[in-house]
Amino acid sequence: MQAPAAFLPFRHPAFRTLWLATLVSNIGGWIQSTGAGWLMTSLSPSPVMVSLVQVASLLPVFLFALPAGALADIMDRKRFLLGTQLWIFATALVLCGLTAAGLLGPWGLLALTFCIGIGAAANFPAFAATTPELVPRGDLVQAIVLNAMGFNLARAIGPAVGGVVLGWAGAQVAFGLNAACFLVLITALFLWKRVPEVETTPKERLLPAIQSGVRYVLASPVMRGVIIRSTLAFFAGSAVWGLLPLIVRFRLGLGPAAFGLMLGAMGVGAVACSFFLPALRNRLSRSDTVVACTCGVGIAIILLGLSRHWAPAGFSMLLYGAAWLGMTSTLSASSQLAARPWVRARAIGLFQVCTFGALALGSTLAGIGGEFIGIPATLLAFGAASIALALLTRHLPLEAAPVAPPAAHLTEPLPEAPDPDLLPALRGDEGRVLESVRYAVPTASRSAFLAAMAEVRGVRLRAGAIVWRLYEDVAHPERYVELWAVGSWTDHLREQARLSEADHAILAAAVAFQIEGTQPEAERFVQLPV
Repeated sequence: MQAPAAFLPFRHPAFRTLWLATLVSNIGGWIQSTGAGWLMTSLSPSPVMVSLVQVASLLPVFLFALPAGALADIMDRKRFLLGTQLWIFATALVLCGLTAAGLLGPWGLLALTFCIGIGAAANFPAFAATTPELVPRGDLVQAIVLNAMGFNLARAIGPAVGGVVLGWAGAQVAFGLNAACFLVLITALFLWKRVPEVETTPKERLLPAIQSGVRYVLASPVMRGVIIRSTLAFFAGSAVWGLLPLIVRFRLGLGPAAFGLMLGAMGVGAVACSFFLPALRNRLSRSDTVVACTCGVGIAIILLGLSRHWAPAGFSMLLYGAAWLGMTSTLSASSQLAARPWVRARAIGLFQVCTFGALALGSTLAGIGGEFIGIPATLLAFGAASIALALLTRHLPLEAAPVAPPAAHLTEPLPEAPDPDLLPALRGDEGRVLESVRYAVPTASRSAFLAAMAEVRGVRLRAGAIVWRLYEDVAHPERYVELWAVGSWTDHLREQARLSEADHAILAAAVAFQIEGTQPEAERFVQLPV
């Protein structure tokens, strides 16, 4: 009997094992988050301090996700993931010990929450970039949805367990349980038999790797569209995360168990949505799915702001969880599919820098708004902003337009091999490499050629070019010179490995404008230390 479409990625044992272990660790994370949020309402119950618990967990992602993504791309990913889990485990033990000893104050809670967030910040881009290694491309989108479903299933279980544990044994037991849950994921990572990647060029250094990742994202229209839409959507949807403990405790007049159940209702809505997402994707484009789900997030926030009883508030959280999963999983899948494997972790890191930074900023502003204009008015404002921003940004792309394959006779021009006497100097990586292609294009094709070269510019920058320029001969308007520079000879050798089939098609399309009977000429120059 064939498994339902929603569960097809579970056919792959490595994905299944890591998914289950991650589910357990996420349950522990939500137990810890529930305990920290509720503990702060006792240590310092102001809206700003309570919202800062959420900020302390999100701000490390904003600060460290990009360098962590670069490290995950240039280090062995299994060892990197093990290191992040051991860091979280050790910090959770310290948090448990200080709480049990009665030595934890509000700022100490924020500091240790921040430290746990550092581990999460390092883990997020590395684990997201690992998913394409565990399943084939055809199962990737649904695997990402299952990852989001697991996260939200943990959100349904973890807060409910956390609320019971808080009421029964206190925050210190909740924090200790979190540490125990991470041991499961550490064990699964030890047992994972990852196939090491074959490297044909030296590993990148950290700072150049970060720079090349940023250049890649800036040169990718799809990644730019994903990040802009995600940043605005996460910002507008963030008010619930910072204000929910106060809504439950003071507006609804309920206790920690009810707080856990409210978070659980959010998780239940998300899990239910994951079953319907494959059918929804068959009916709507990726962009329309994000618009619909983001508007659903806004409606849920408005309903929560109007609720004064647990029943409508619980329904709002169900709707919010379902819409939030549909929105975030679709945007996350778009970011992973848009990035090439060599840069995937750092591109996802930049995606998470922007989205988690937006969550941290939104949570902070929601706390300030709750202090000055009240919680209901703040939620209404954020809900309306969610709907408005979804509609205003719907034109930004979330997936690449198909590129027609080039004709068989069109090939990119290849430069001459380097002189053997220069090879030792080139291996030293001491100077930039300037590359050029000379074109001869009929004047009647000038506009179309310039449009094609705008696409070529994106290809060169995504592959590692530091700068790119196109020049026209003032005496012979049919002559053009394309110039671009890379940081070193090693970076030049990386270029070809970084090009996708679509990139090769774009480069070949530019060659198609060449005057018939002639060929573009490619050259390479190395910078001299003069």
